This record gives sequence, structure tokens and C-alpha cells, in this order.
Amino acid sequence: MTIGEAYHWAKQELAAAGIADARVDAGLLLRKLTGFGTAALYFDAERPFDADLCERFRDAVLLRASHVPLQYITGEQEFMGLPFSVSPAVLIPRQDTECLVENAMRHCSGKRVLDMCTGSGCIILSLAKLCCLKYAAGVDLSEDALAVAAGNAEVLGAEVHWIRSDLFGDVPGLFDVIVSNPPYIRTGELSSLMPEVRDYEPRMALDGDEDGLCFYRRIAGEAGGHLSDGGMLFLEIGCDQAEAVTRLLSENGFGEISVSKDYAGLDRVVCGRFTENK
Repeated sequence: MTIGEAYHWAKQELAAAGIADARVDAGLLLRKLTGFGTAALYFDAERPFDADLCERFRDAVLLRASHVPLQYITGEQEFMGLPFSVSPAVLIPRQDTECLVENAMRHCSGKRVLDMCTGSGCIILSLAKLCCLKYAAGVDLSEDALAVAAGNAEVLGAEVHWIRSDLFGDVPGLFDVIVSNPPYIRTGELSSLMPEVRDYEPRMALDGDEDGLCFYRRIAGEAGGHLSDGGMLFLEIGCDQAEAVTRLLSENGFGEISVSKDYAGLDRVVCGRFTENK
């Protein structure tokens, strides 16, 4: 099989499996797993494909055809212009979450910052690389997720303290800023998600209980005990959750509450300042 034949086979295989971006995914897998540049598809298309490389490429294409996310096959995803390793232990970083980072980073310089439900660590590590933080911590209940986050920190050369905890249960000290992208999909909606998300991304990073607000209630109720007076809380939300999350923050001592939109014009981030010491 030549390089060109392998590429065209991959496109057809992925398209037949219902992969929307079959051409793009085939090209990305070819470049990632073989080291061939885009030019190889045009100038070296008739070159015989090394048998071992061809087998690796075939296996990767068949995984993608079964709707395994491309990022779990390649093991990486860019976020805020930085490279992050990902695995099925963590949620794949998404562009929507960059809005959370962009909103928070205006308040983070020289501050103590905590990332709750850190997953791959993409939020706190981006803040650590792009801002001059006084102290950075990432919290997750999953040991496997924390291992991925720690590996990303080592590659990026960022100092972050990783804490295994069920939300704030084992988190010491006070912070100036808390950021979080908690699970917020309603349990009843999980079955309707695209198979890449429903079948492969970690359910514990998606399931926000019956109304999708379980983690917001807990975070809003507990965050004040871990924020300095005037500290800020930034939360990524589902596009229809702004009113409910705003109410939860208001009921738990937060003021100056605002809602920011994502690049599609949908509500995506709620933030508030803690003003009521308890």
C-alpha cells in the first residue's frame, strides 16, 4: 500500500463510520503516527508505506472509526496555545473552557489560585504559565486524573500543588481566586451526547446529577470557607445554567456577580466576589 492509498482508505473508512471530519482526522492521524508532513500526501503519495507504520496507522483509524476521540488516540490536545497530554482518565480540554481562563487571568497575577475539578490540569497550568501566580493548586478526586495533570506540569515546567480531595474536603488554606469547570451535564442528557463523549470521556467529569447543578451547589456553599475576603470564584457553566448558578452564588455570600459569553455567544462563565465571611 502506498501513502496515498492508505490516506484514501482512511478517509473512506472514517466517512463510512459517520465521522464528520473524516478527511481532517485521516490526515491528522497520518501525520501524528507516521511523522509524514502534509506534503507527503501530494509529493510522496506513490511511496510505499512501511509495513509497521501502515499497521499502526490502520489500528488508529479503526479506533477512530469506532468513535474513540481523536485526542485519546494521539494522546494530546492544545489548549490556550499550550500542549497537553490527555487520556481517558480526563476530560478533553475544549475551546469553551479557554473563556474561563481568559476571564480568570485578569485577576490572578500575584495571587493564590485554586483549580477545583482540575482533570488534565489545563486550567491551572495555563494560568500558571500565562500569569505570575503566587501559589497554584489543582484538586481532583481521581488519582488517575492527577497523574495526567502532574505529567503535564512536568512537561510545561510549571509548579502546581496537586491535591486529591472530594471538592474542598481535604483542601487547606485560603485562596484569592478559585476556578472550576465542574461536571454539569444533567444525568438524563448523558445518553444523548455524541458517542465520543458519552462512551469514552470519564462520566465523573460530566455527570452533574439530575438537574446538572449538584457541584455548583456544593462549590457555592463551600468556596467561601476557602476564599480570602474579596476573593473571586469563576465557574464554567452549561449555556442554560447562568440564572441558576447566579442565584446559588448570591445565596452564598457572593456579590458583583457577572456572566460572560463564549465565542459562540452563549453564556459560559459565571463569576462572583466573596463578600460575606462566615
